Parts: sequence; C-alpha cells; structure tokens
Amino acid sequence: MKKPLVVIAGATATGKSALAVNIAKIIGGEIISADSMQVYKFMDVGTAKVTEEEMGGIKHYLLDCLNPNESCDALRYKTLALEAMDEIYKNGHIPIICGGTGFYIQAVTRDIDFTEEDNNSVRAEITGFYEQNGEDALFERLKEIDYESTLIIPKQNIKRVIRAIEFYELHHKKISDHNKEQQERETPYNLAYFVLNRDRSLLYDKIDRRVDIMLENGLLDEVKDLISKYPYDSQSGLYNAIGYKEIIDYLNGNYDYDRAVYLIKQNSRHYAKRQVTFFKRERYADFIDIDNKSLEEIEQYVLNVLREKKIITE
Repeated sequence: MKKPLVVIAGATATGKSALAVNIAKIIGGEIISADSMQVYKFMDVGTAKVTEEEMGGIKHYLLDCLNPNESCDALRYKTLALEAMDEIYKNGHIPIICGGTGFYIQAVTRDIDFTEEDNNSVRAEITGFYEQNGEDALFERLKEIDYESTLIIPKQNIKRVIRAIEFYELHHKKISDHNKEQQERETPYNLAYFVLNRDRSLLYDKIDRRVDIMLENGLLDEVKDLISKYPYDSQSGLYNAIGYKEIIDYLNGNYDYDRAVYLIKQNSRHYAKRQVTFFKRERYADFIDIDNKSLEEIEQYVLNVLREKKIITE
C-alpha cells in the first residue's frame, strides 16, 4: 500500500499554516514546511515564519535548518523532506507538507529525478555576467533561451535564474522542458493535495497588509543584523529573499525607503501570481476557493477527501 501524504499549498497569505495545524490535530499529523525561505535560521520577520504559539503543539520540520548564507534548492529540500517523512512515519503519524514553494513540493510528491552536475566554470561565467550586468540583463538572458521559465521564476531570485541558465548551457535543453517531463511522473504516495485559492484582489490586499505588519515588527532591524553577520553571496538565501533583497538595496542607497516598501509589495504580489500559475499546472491539485468559507467548512471538506482516499478512517 502507498504511504499517505497530505499537501496543503497555495499562494502566500492564504491561511495554509492555520489549516495545516488544525488538520494535523485531528488526523494525528506532523507538518513539514515547504517554504523556500522559512528553511533559514534567523530570517523570521520577513518570512512570516510560523511561531511556536501558531504551531499549536504540532511538531514542525524544515524550519530553521540552514544558515542565511547557505543555498537551498529542490534537491536539497527533497533530501531533507524525505528524512523528515521517514521520522514521521516511524512516529505513526501522517506527514502534512505545508507551504507555497510549488517545485519543492513537486520534488517530493513526484519523486523528481534530479540530474546534478558540478560545473563551476559554467556557473562562474553566469554569475560573473550577473555581477557585471545586473539582474535585468540576467533575466533577459534566461528569457531568450527559456521564456516559459521566466513565468515561474521571479527575476529577483538570482540563484534560480542562474540555475536555469546553467541547466541550458550544460544540457542544451530548457529546464522548463525537463520539469514538464518530470511532472508526468506518477506520485508514489496515497496523495491528497489541496491548494487554497482566493480572489486575486483580496489576496493582494492581504499581501500588502502582511508586508506592513512585517515592517512594524522590525524587518528593517532584522535585515541590518543579518547583513552585518553574513556578507554578500548571490547564491545565498538571505540575498535572494523577497523583503530582504529590497531592504538591502535600500540600505545600500539604491533607492529610498518608500520605494523599498513599494517594491516588496509589488514583488510579493508578482510572486503570488507565479505561485498560482504553478499550482494550476499541478494535475493532482484540488483547488479550494476559500473566500466566504469558514475555516471549519474548509476543514470539513479536507477531512471528507481524506476519508474518501482512506488516508483516515474515522
């Protein structure tokens, strides 16, 4: 029999964490974060990292695993997630992957096969191109060889843009085509995959308010402290994260504070749009429109699906 796996995904600010905690309490689950930035230590305010109180006593994995000057990709995430799942199954519990980083989730749910090569000269050339010409030129370079990837990868995520160009240079093949091939793989799990969805304008309002709260809660001081400890590295989580990157540019004098706030909100909205685009291509996804629904109604729908899939029996 296939092992059970629950996924609660969606764009930022859709209430995934609260739903995952409530479902975990009911079904005996433990939660694995699928957030590409909450995996980093000390990056708390700018990632809206789930607090101990919000965890509600449910064990969470893949939070605070790496230092901000380290790099995380889908392969590394998959390795860490599978280790966490093994522990959860041994505990007699059900793993619940919760987050908005779609490709990280897909790496686990489809058991994606990663072709990894170390080619420092290719990566060094692309990194040098970026450092000399900037992120706009780097993004245009990707657009010329793999336009479809630019619909999914944010321009500000230098690490992923470089990786996509590097893949093309090494294989003479678009990484978007490679990902499509991998997406056809069947899941090895008894999978229940939920995506929380809401009206675009309401989502954007929620995102803007969340950014305001981050700033009120000390994002500026958090970034100042982090950059004093971790020097610039284009591949590191700290210098790729939305919210951090814009504040760093403000502190470097690239633009004023108001412009930084505007860009954080704009880039967060653009990222949310990319998240929705990604999840709409996920054939296992069960979209739940959460507007005008109570948390209890959403929970009941999820539980009914879990019963239908025999993930739970009660």
